Amino acid sequence: MNEHKRVERLMLFVELAKQLNFTRAAATLGISKGYLSGQVKKLEQELQCPLLIRTTRSVRLTREGERLYNQGLQIRSQLYQLEQSVHEEHETLTGLLRITAPKMFAERYLFGLCEVFSQQHPGIQFEINCSYTTFNLNLQDIDVGFRATNTPPDNMVASRILGYHHLLVAAPQYLSQRGVPQTVSDLANHDCLATLHQRHWPLKSEEVRINGWLSTNENHLLKQQALNGQGIIRIASYYVQDELDSGRLQQVLPDEVIEAGNSIYLFYPQLVYPSVKLRTFTEFIKTSFMQVQP
Repeated sequence: MNEHKRVERLMLFVELAKQLNFTRAAATLGISKGYLSGQVKKLEQELQCPLLIRTTRSVRLTREGERLYNQGLQIRSQLYQLEQSVHEEHETLTGLLRITAPKMFAERYLFGLCEVFSQQHPGIQFEINCSYTTFNLNLQDIDVGFRATNTPPDNMVASRILGYHHLLVAAPQYLSQRGVPQTVSDLANHDCLATLHQRHWPLKSEEVRINGWLSTNENHLLKQQALNGQGIIRIASYYVQDELDSGRLQQVLPDEVIEAGNSIYLFYPQLVYPSVKLRTFTEFIKTSFMQVQP
């Protein structure tokens, strides 16, 4: 049996029991008198007891009907309270926002932006998943995603918020000791540190195989090794922009940067009624990145 139909019949009965008049109750509910009568009969069949005593002039409740009416009033009140609670949560800046984002992006931008947003809206909490898993937001309990891609999901509301390139960088002390590479072939004589999934570096003139002493799945560790003068790394420009501006890192072979850049997209499911917290947060992110120079 469909539970929602049972609840519907109960709510129809509650209105009828309140008015004790099929015509008036049907008009209040916006349904036909015949449909109301049929649904009440089905409810009696399901409960296997009479709920009404019908005469040509009046409608009265049986003892079972009175009991069901009183309990139905309580259930209707609870449903209204639940509806109001859900509406208030949907329409207020409170509650949890679940986010998935690349680790570098989260470290460089997202954690700081979420802190600012929570200061502006203290009722918001964040849960940020920085794994390498690509989540389907239509299937998983995640509100907002950030993804490094040039082909955002076409079944999502997507906004490009940041463009970047991959750069070769190293610390000045490393370059002073080992020399500054002038050509791609010079990289063979350098310690090129790479991520686990990228043993070849795609450069403008050619793709270079990397045989450095270290590979890791953590870009943060690669950046630290580069800052410590341990080698050259290839990394997203936004992740090392502060270090380049301060001179702690220096770009290598700038002419080898691939012109076709990369992008970070913000995306979320296509919702008819997105919550206030989702709308406010996504607009905050897009406005914040209007100030960012990639």
